[in-house]
Amino acid sequence: MNIYGASGHAKVIIDLVHSRMEEIHHVIDDNKAITGIYKYDVIHDLSPEVLRKKTIIAVGDNKTRKKISLNYGGDFFRGISHATAVVDETVELGKGSVVMANAAINADTIIGEHCILNTGCIVEHDCVLENFVHVSPGAVLAGGVKVGEGTHIGIGALVIPGIHIGKWCTIGAGSVIIDEVPDYATVVGNPGKVIKISEKRDEQI
Repeated sequence: MNIYGASGHAKVIIDLVHSRMEEIHHVIDDNKAITGIYKYDVIHDLSPEVLRKKTIIAVGDNKTRKKISLNYGGDFFRGISHATAVVDETVELGKGSVVMANAAINADTIIGEHCILNTGCIVEHDCVLENFVHVSPGAVLAGGVKVGEGTHIGIGALVIPGIHIGKWCTIGAGSVIIDEVPDYATVVGNPGKVIKISEKRDEQI
């Protein structure tokens, strides 16, 4: 398996892969100043031989992760969950998505491509997360929540059942979401309040 990215988030991905007793073939990064991470040399080679290996994009920023996935091309990505994560057998985990240590993803939830379900988060039954969503450590999504593409759910945020959160939103750390959230919104507080609607459409990469 390849890991694309060699910064802090990559350290967590390396732990995830090790928990599954899988071999890491290459760690890749565009930054040629980065030469190693843990025991792995970092390469800067995107040759066909390297690209044939299944790959996880170890980049926390949703927009950057989308850009890399589009540039990388091909069907090289795979989803994987940490050995300590609880992922119900009915969950659909999209390619390139990762479920970190001690996270819980419950029945009939659908996870899109290149999502991050971070350490200790809870995603309850019948949720739908579109591509490139990041659910931060300790965040909780109650049953039936829908989250649009590219949205970031901050550390410790809580979302009550059945809420729809739009695409490319930012939900602040510790926020409590009790109302629908429109596309491109930034929401903070308890209860959560929209403080900004972005004019920049982040999905247009």
